[in-house]
Amino acid sequence: MEKRYWLRNGLNSNQLKLAAIIAMTIDHLVSVIFPGYPKQWWIICLHIIGRLTAPIMWFMIAEGYHYTRNLKKYISRLFLFAVISHFAYNFAFGIPFIPFQTSVFNQTSVIWSLAWAVVAIALTDPERVGLKGWKQTLVLIIICVMTFCSDWSCIAVMAIIGIYYNRGNLKKQVQSMMCWVAMYAAVYFLFIDKVYGIMQLGVIICVPFMMNYNGQRGKWKGMKWFFYLYYPAHLVVCGIIRVILHGNIGVMIGG
Repeated sequence: MEKRYWLRNGLNSNQLKLAAIIAMTIDHLVSVIFPGYPKQWWIICLHIIGRLTAPIMWFMIAEGYHYTRNLKKYISRLFLFAVISHFAYNFAFGIPFIPFQTSVFNQTSVIWSLAWAVVAIALTDPERVGLKGWKQTLVLIIICVMTFCSDWSCIAVMAIIGIYYNRGNLKKQVQSMMCWVAMYAAVYFLFIDKVYGIMQLGVIICVPFMMNYNGQRGKWKGMKWFFYLYYPAHLVVCGIIRVILHGNIGVMIGG
């Protein structure tokens, strides 16, 4: 039976990545221009738009693992991207380059978690390493500890694993993702900010986009490299804006 989309012909991966880029840029600009946790309704709305970014990135990482022809190159590229993005991300928000000087949260970008998520899938994938039982549990615990300090913490790793292993079943993908996001939102609600904790559940806005994914890459083959360049570049611009507006001080990440 032919799949039906809300949008004509659906959305390819390039279009999903473009939506993520736009949402991410809005979210990060708002974070550096209006730092902290402002409660104006329109700022909250802009941050909710930003919640679209993470689930699309998670979804695309799971798809990338499925389609990659060279897993080692894919993982190596992601870790190199994570190192470069670490400095751009920390400059954007005024976080010390050396982790854990000010906090255990948000010490590096989400790319660190994305890279480790691919490692986790590879180690648990029956068609690759296929660890089982206590070995699988131990590896996942270690990876969760390794990624706890990044943006979206280890939640990003577990969400990607859930999305990948439920590939082809959007309902289960969303349910798995939202379970992990709910945990993240609960921690945010209890220990950081109640309004912004609830706001994390806004990732649910990704569902219409995921429903319209047609499984195609899109005509422009350069989108992958464009994203690799755009991500750190836009963070550097955010950092410059932060310094101009607030001085060389750290800003709380509203989103």
